[in-house]
Amino acid sequence: MGSLFDFMLPELKSPMTGASTDALMAFIHIVSFIILAGVTIAMIYFAIKYKRRSDDDTPPLITHNNKLEVTWSVIPLLLVFIVFGWGYKGWLNLKSVPDNAYEIQVSAYKWGWTFSYENGAQIGNEVHVPAGRPVKLVMQSQDVLHSFFVPDYRIKQDVLPNRYTYVWFQAEETGESQVFCTEYCGTSHSDMLAKVIVHTQEEFETWLAQQNTGGGGTPVERGESLVNLQGCVTCHSVDGSDLIGPTFQGLYGREETMQDGTTLTADENYIRESILDPSAKIVEGYQNQMVSYEGRLSDEDISDIIEYIKTLEE
Repeated sequence: MGSLFDFMLPELKSPMTGASTDALMAFIHIVSFIILAGVTIAMIYFAIKYKRRSDDDTPPLITHNNKLEVTWSVIPLLLVFIVFGWGYKGWLNLKSVPDNAYEIQVSAYKWGWTFSYENGAQIGNEVHVPAGRPVKLVMQSQDVLHSFFVPDYRIKQDVLPNRYTYVWFQAEETGESQVFCTEYCGTSHSDMLAKVIVHTQEEFETWLAQQNTGGGGTPVERGESLVNLQGCVTCHSVDGSDLIGPTFQGLYGREETMQDGTTLTADENYIRESILDPSAKIVEGYQNQMVSYEGRLSDEDISDIIEYIKTLEE
């Protein structure tokens, strides 16, 4: 039955979380088609049977039919109960995380994702997982409502500020799958994308061991890592191209004109203020869309980002 509906959905890569969803969708489509066919045939039949053939034809007066009315009330009610029970069972499965699930912390922000692992590793807009093992994502938002959706796994979970939500899946084969945000969260909502990258267990352990977990490297290297990890490059390019916000290339030491007509030099204090209180000074030609990173970045983090920006000369 599932093969009839493969053209409607992407390949199912997590049968443990998605098989019930696909089966329910197939059931709804089949029942809907049967009802559509039945109603259409009945309409055509009655249109022919009761067609007025002369001006003297008077259609019979039909008041009601108890059996028919009970039938067309009970059958849809039973179908609703079936769909509800089937869907509720699938929902319970999504909320019943296996005991051996590998847990990953997920942080959503405008407009990107950060994934944190048990050994302290962090990576932006890519979640690496082992094949053949359940993975639990514990998620929270740093600003507004987001939603984590992976069509290949048939999972979708809202990500809320000031609250944890979770979802799980189990990828059976190695490969990549696309992650979307499916709650509108601002002008770059459609760019809030990520990848699920599935490794074999051995490859996953090797990848995890290779990640930088101690914040090592020079300040410039740490700053570059933070700019990518915190999603800064979603709005601020590093090559001079124009995005939602001013480019980082050549920013340090540049004369900027603000919306109120004043000018200033982009020094360390200006960049720091823009990170912690982005609405304080808005560059002419841009909108006030950036959220504050106060509480998300330490003073050392901000200093490292500034050192990195200083290297992006025009």
